[in-house]
Amino acid sequence: MPGKQVFPTKGNLMAIKKTNQLAHLGYELMDRKRNILIREMMTLIDDVRRLRDEISSTYTKAYLALQEANITLGVVGDIAKAIPIDDGLTITYRSVMGVEIPKLMYEPKEVRINYGFTNTNTKFDYAYRNFQKVRDLTILLAEIDNAVYRLANAIRKARKRANALKNVVIPEFERNIKFITEALEEKEREEFSRMKVIKHAKEAS
Repeated sequence: MPGKQVFPTKGNLMAIKKTNQLAHLGYELMDRKRNILIREMMTLIDDVRRLRDEISSTYTKAYLALQEANITLGVVGDIAKAIPIDDGLTITYRSVMGVEIPKLMYEPKEVRINYGFTNTNTKFDYAYRNFQKVRDLTILLAEIDNAVYRLANAIRKARKRANALKNVVIPEFERNIKFITEALEEKEREEFSRMKVIKHAKEAS
């Protein structure tokens, strides 16, 4: 007996069969979407690992160079303040199976050295270049990290919906189809038996 009361009619049987077909199609599409998103995410995860390692090593070089510049020049905070703020970053989006993935566009401005060369040395310049590289890598990492987060969230939702269709919705439809089919068959057998009894009664009279 199905969980929800359904009337065993041919109309209901046809309607439920059609809805069940749509549910199966929905499950296949949701499962396909999940697999595509997983493949997309796995390609990005390798990039995240590589970028994190590269940022870590670049930061180490940059801070070591800055430390050496501090030792040779004294505290370089005032010199660093002469470096202009970089705001050449814009965001666009691309769609992967309905998931909006951010794309960070960076347009580097012409570098203008606003600190005097007489007050710095090669250690400071080396640190500056490394921190610029860290900036570029961080932009890439932010883009990929955000994409991985969005993809993982979409995969979780797609898996949840696919599981609901597979384990709850479709079995419910199939129970209803079985219940209505058996009820209609029983009704047909009863009708056949009734007609047979009537026929025998007519023949006997």
